[in-house]
Amino acid sequence: MTEIHQWPDAGFSATTARSRLAQAVIPLAEQHPEHSGIFPLDEGLDAFAARYLLISMAERSLDIQYYIWQNDMSGRLLFSAVLTAAQRGVKIRLLLDDNNTGGLDDTLSELNRHPNIEIRLFNPFSFRTLRALGYITDFARLNRRMHNKSFTVDNTATIVGGRNIGDEYFAAGDEPLFTDLDVLAVGPVVGEVAQDFSRYWQSRAVAPLNTVVDEEAGELSAVTLPQAWRETTRVQRYLRRVDESPFVSQLESRSLPFIWANTRLLSDDPRKGLGRARTSTLLPQRMLSAIGKPQRQFDIISAYFVPTRAGVAQLLSLVRKGVKIAVLTNSLAANDVSVVHAGYAKWRKKLLRHGVTLYELKPHNGMAPASHDRGLTGNSGASLHAKTFSVDNQQLFIGSFNFDPRSAMLNTEMGLVIESESLATQVHQRFMTSMPDKAWTLRLDKWGHINWVEYPDDPEKEVVHKHEPQTRLMQRLLVRLVSRLPIEWLL
Repeated sequence: MTEIHQWPDAGFSATTARSRLAQAVIPLAEQHPEHSGIFPLDEGLDAFAARYLLISMAERSLDIQYYIWQNDMSGRLLFSAVLTAAQRGVKIRLLLDDNNTGGLDDTLSELNRHPNIEIRLFNPFSFRTLRALGYITDFARLNRRMHNKSFTVDNTATIVGGRNIGDEYFAAGDEPLFTDLDVLAVGPVVGEVAQDFSRYWQSRAVAPLNTVVDEEAGELSAVTLPQAWRETTRVQRYLRRVDESPFVSQLESRSLPFIWANTRLLSDDPRKGLGRARTSTLLPQRMLSAIGKPQRQFDIISAYFVPTRAGVAQLLSLVRKGVKIAVLTNSLAANDVSVVHAGYAKWRKKLLRHGVTLYELKPHNGMAPASHDRGLTGNSGASLHAKTFSVDNQQLFIGSFNFDPRSAMLNTEMGLVIESESLATQVHQRFMTSMPDKAWTLRLDKWGHINWVEYPDDPEKEVVHKHEPQTRLMQRLLVRLVSRLPIEWLL
């Protein structure tokens, strides 16, 4: 069993020698016994550096849970850091959704062979190569995925939010606005995340890696970053910026600017992955109970926004009560799942007619992404991947939950509800001031047609597009066709 640091006035006490991380964090937490400390990680490099450097500080345990872990530069660097931590005695539990582990069996097997590392897979595929056969023979189960993201170190600090592990999430290249959002949390909420991880770890939807993958002796080269990669200018520049990060020094000097606030974890019952969770336990119902209904302002940022008929009705009932609603989602040009965009596009006119403000993020650097549709579950190489909403500039949710039926009914999700006026206001202000430059603003013309408006140089001057910018005719026709199909529940 790993040691669990538990917090003052929550029935907890640290009974063993404090780790390096605990020495940095617990004295701060003791000054805010009823609150958790929140530090936003809105820049990709900061989000990577925080994970990489926290692994270097780990002394006892790492509990890591992700939907996607890419076998690219950042993924290999973090795999290497995890292996190094295990070699110095850190106990590591790695829980991955199996939907995106294609090509990783050798890497995961090599890690799993280490006595301090144990890997489990959520809703694993029996067919390791031709995975589509699994969907054909076991669709009801394999269509349900674990979308949760958490990263807990020594049960003292945790990172929760929207990011998976991969270069596109960590600004390994240029990063578009709002690519993603995580928070580093310390204090009582860490215990909630740790307990939730253990609940998933022990779930019947989870299987040990060695019961799914035929493990054979491999090479550490499957885990570590190849020397040829390390010598590239790109990797050297990235690692140098990580080395220059003040994160650890600020953490240990207790100067990292945490926001202290009432914070609670909301997480789906892992039985949702088997279709056995009670409706009352699903995240949308519990979020409504935890936050209540907005009274003045409701800002939604969601990579995939599929409101459905019931969701549109709820949004419009808020509008009738005087609530201002603004939504930021991916444009068709930025979206990596055209089918999901169809589930959003069919509701745009109705939302606009009733006063909902819609923004669609432009592709990064104004360039449409290469043609790649990631399927129903997505891989979110799109410009926008963040999932957050703020209510009345008083509290906000940051996590893995998209506003779509898949998040609501099929995938398991998690996130933090943070009661912080300063953080909610910060998100709102960044949202509203950045949109004219980074997103198209949607509006209806006098004929009731949607226009996409941008302000390239001067806010007083506008460019109006009559159809979805930077898209091909065939893309738009496909979206129109799919929007008429009865598949919204899958999106």
